[in-house]
Amino acid sequence: MEFLRHCPACGRRFQIRLIGEKLVDERKVTEVAKRTSETPIAASSTYRYGGIPTPPVVVEEDVPVTIDVRDFQYTYQCKHCGHVWSEVHEEDREV
Repeated sequence: MEFLRHCPACGRRFQIRLIGEKLVDERKVTEVAKRTSETPIAASSTYRYGGIPTPPVVVEEDVPVTIDVRDFQYTYQCKHCGHVWSEVHEEDREV
């Protein structure tokens, strides 16, 4: 797999290859997130109060959210100069 990146040694583009991928760390993080939702307005409610539409009710709630965090170490090699280096990237995914 080739990438559109620069080699840190020679600076050439389009010569980077992924030669290795390793899972370094995996953890689950639980956070509390506020979620809001609006109640729908019934069509009959606009006629009850003299034709003035009533505003929707906004409901807020705290919802626990679990995020799966994975740290990967990617190893790259430049096809031009042969330089090899590694980078750690974090991948977040809501469970």
